[in-house]
Amino acid sequence: MRPPLFDLSGKRALVTGSSRGIGFAIAEGLARHGATVVLNARETTALESACGRLAADGYSVVSAPFDVTDHAASRQGVDEIERDIGPVDILVNNAGMQHRAPLEEFPAERWEELLRTNVSSVFNVGQAVARHMIKRGQGKIINIGSVQSELARPNIAPYTATKGAVRNLTRGMATDWARYGLQVNAIAPGYFKTVLNQALVDDAVFSTWLQGRTPAGRWGEVEELIGATVFLASAASSFVNGHTLYVDGGISISL
Repeated sequence: MRPPLFDLSGKRALVTGSSRGIGFAIAEGLARHGATVVLNARETTALESACGRLAADGYSVVSAPFDVTDHAASRQGVDEIERDIGPVDILVNNAGMQHRAPLEEFPAERWEELLRTNVSSVFNVGQAVARHMIKRGQGKIINIGSVQSELARPNIAPYTATKGAVRNLTRGMATDWARYGLQVNAIAPGYFKTVLNQALVDDAVFSTWLQGRTPAGRWGEVEELIGATVFLASAASSFVNGHTLYVDGGISISL
């Protein structure tokens, strides 16, 4: 008898940037579908708090704090997970940040920080995990992009550039690694109620504009990203590679 398509029992998932927001919701969703989840973030207090919340709900969860913007630290962190916890079957590259400013005034140091956090982290952890997955001949990598992988808005041009890079890096990873049995895909969230977007959520003018601009007529809830993640993490997506799945209420396809 074949196992259920969306069952993640016996799988181990590493989720970066998972102490809160989208990363935490994704981690909880993967755990709910049977995976053992390794939470990652730089800030250990928040990370341990997130682990405690999931453990209290009966999920199998451990923490692995390391800096995903540091290539050597990422490789060491992944190697330690593989050695001490077990093989990583699923990687979700979720760590990311935002900074808003007019492009002509955008601070150079913020540009570099966005590149390190939103793009280099995907390369760093993706490469470290893939080296182990390739040896095993299987693995799932899910990169978190954005509706800004496709679109642009004023004052976030550097963020848009980083998320466009994530989309194409996903394609490159799939092109290089599909031959070894890996599936590498991306999820591109639209506008979701998160800490990252709290200022926009609280802006009545922006929220009114967004609800009118989005065919679904509302903000997304982070729990609505779980289904897409489980699909891409499971056997259900065994022949899906290099794809970016937009979870955005239709905003990317409607004028």
